Amino acid sequence: MNKVAIIDMGTNTFHLLIAETEAGNFHIVHREKVPVKLGVGGINRNLITDAAISRALTTMKAFKKTLDEVNVNQVLAFGTSAMRNAANGTDVSKRIEVETGIKTNIISGIQEAEYICHGARAAITMGDQKHVIMDIGGGSVEFIIANQTEICWSHSFEIGGQRLLERFQKHDPILPEEVQSLFNYFDTELKPLVEQLKKHQPKTLIGSSGTFDTLSDIYCFRNDIPVTEVPETPFSIKAFDEIYEELLVKDRTGRMQIPGMIEMRVEMIVVACCLIKYLLQIHSFDAIRVSSYSLKEGVLARLTN
Repeated sequence: MNKVAIIDMGTNTFHLLIAETEAGNFHIVHREKVPVKLGVGGINRNLITDAAISRALTTMKAFKKTLDEVNVNQVLAFGTSAMRNAANGTDVSKRIEVETGIKTNIISGIQEAEYICHGARAAITMGDQKHVIMDIGGGSVEFIIANQTEICWSHSFEIGGQRLLERFQKHDPILPEEVQSLFNYFDTELKPLVEQLKKHQPKTLIGSSGTFDTLSDIYCFRNDIPVTEVPETPFSIKAFDEIYEELLVKDRTGRMQIPGMIEMRVEMIVVACCLIKYLLQIHSFDAIRVSSYSLKEGVLARLTN
């Protein structure tokens, strides 16, 4: 049996996933996530700050300790938006390799989107119907229009939650004019997406991990549904609209009191939900489904197929 570790070094969160692979299948044996906040303070200046580098190194050393303890055969580490856009991103990846022995593969937005698509497919069977997969990271947001066998279109937009938070949300609770500024910005930035939605007319939105996981957890708490680690978790458009309206009027303390909210999501969730709301306004969807699988599981799916 082969033991594989996937490390997703995201702009907001570093994830470690360890899986046993055998005969084309994988079984996840360990999950860990740490709010490294690699993008904080530097994301819109294309810089990883010294404080963020320190947090990244501490986390990667802890991950390395875990890997050594469980005798992993293969380690694949991926750097995404913060690392690929920062002027010092390559230097940071080299320093991580020197201090931990873990080599980072800094991937393009299109590669990221492809892995996310494979992750979503491993969680949710799409059949022949076209779906939109949306993954909201701290640095970038990936949109993929796909079915189970074909990617019709994909794009990575550098409009992730940390970028939006630092640029647009100056008050907490967010002001109506700040929401409007976000929507105006999306009008400009997401024109390629709007064209593709009109062309392909997908009816289901698949939210991949991150913000969507937390929204699904909030929904489950409200409806006495057990919160479990499964590939697809429950959610609906109606539930999103209700949670969105609540998030708009609450400050950080108020948001933390919502059952299902977690600290690593509480800062960014408002601007992330504004982006989801924008998408639901510009295109008519019949359903939202939530894939708890994303980039990491997509890498695993590719390895085992």
